[in-house]
Amino acid sequence: MTMADKPGFIWFEGKLVPWSDAKIHVLTHGLHYGTGVFEGIRAYEANKGTAIFRLNDHVQRLFNSLKILNMKIPYDFQTIFEAIKAVVRENKLKAAYIRPICFYGDDRLGLSVNGVSVKTAIAAWEWGEYLGKGSESGGIKAHVSSFSRHHVNAAMGKAKISGQYVNSTLAQMHASAAGFDEAILLDTMGFVSEGSGENIFLVKNKKLLTPMLSSCLEGITRDSVIAFAADLGIPVIERNITRDELYTADEVFFTGTAAEITPICSIDHREVGSGKPGAITKLIQTTFFDCVHGRSLQHNDWLSYV
Repeated sequence: MTMADKPGFIWFEGKLVPWSDAKIHVLTHGLHYGTGVFEGIRAYEANKGTAIFRLNDHVQRLFNSLKILNMKIPYDFQTIFEAIKAVVRENKLKAAYIRPICFYGDDRLGLSVNGVSVKTAIAAWEWGEYLGKGSESGGIKAHVSSFSRHHVNAAMGKAKISGQYVNSTLAQMHASAAGFDEAILLDTMGFVSEGSGENIFLVKNKKLLTPMLSSCLEGITRDSVIAFAADLGIPVIERNITRDELYTADEVFFTGTAAEITPICSIDHREVGSGKPGAITKLIQTTFFDCVHGRSLQHNDWLSYV
């Protein structure tokens, strides 16, 4: 079954339509030029029913991305917020990955977007461990990519713009072809930026280190981990991180909506720490899953029940 063949419904242009009817033309502007913005959101089976994690923040980031790309949609914040919940509810999903996307349509082709309408769609489906079954418990192998993350004046890194992810795809393709699970990208100055679709944390001397946001996405899971660390009394330092610090870290892990909390156990054929998921990584991971499943008393306001 392909992504086009799934059962269920997609919210498309203001209404729920059968999954197979959510179609666009081959001359759609967003397809040719990558002129779209999107979000990745997860819903979890929590103790009071299905709950979407940090929905308010994800919808706000979507609208921030729209503003950065200077796109306008005929729907307000609350309409998109409720539509996302409706997609999960109407597809009867207990847990889901949710993909809202806004993109320029097929009114005309050419680099200019003058006179081109913006289309909006929201889909949701079941999606397990993003980096492969067992990756979150056993960890993954990562590779420092030869592809650099976008320079801050070459692309708008605070927006999830569709076309910018070609950079991520190239890095992931090369890592996969070389036998690794995922890529780590450096910025154009040579400092650690992020994974192809994840933020990154290092553990060193019982402290968390993470790159500054100059060249990487302001991840919502990243922000959650910083909050969890504060709750747990673990210091967090945001600064430039060099490639050799990856090799000598006690622990390294990815964070992201899709990747959740994924330990990195080797980088460029070098074991990270003991070569197994470390104690602080596992503590952060447990805290994260307790939160998203509604088992924690803290941060209950991050859960939006459908």
